[in-house]
Amino acid sequence: MSKIDVNKLVHDPRYQKLVGSRKKYSWIMTIIMLSVYFGYIALVAFNKEFLAQPIAGGVTTISIPIGIGMILFTVAITGIYVRKSNKDFDILNDELVKEYKQ
Repeated sequence: MSKIDVNKLVHDPRYQKLVGSRKKYSWIMTIIMLSVYFGYIALVAFNKEFLAQPIAGGVTTISIPIGIGMILFTVAITGIYVRKSNKDFDILNDELVKEYKQ
């Protein structure tokens, strides 16, 4: 790409919309993930008794399913981001690449 094409691309309203919406969505997902992660850490720090409760009188404590749930949540939130990216962000990105690649 030449410098003129990049300059035009940066000022294209569709590019600005793409960058803005992707940044906003990324921050929202980051805040959600950090809230879950630090919520778990806060639970470990401030409510050990709750996490130490055995499940059904066995040796497994309640912290194990909560930790597994946090890992599954991480996988799910990553999948949600990838689906959103493929559905919305990549389409607009491809349009812009086609137009400004010429």
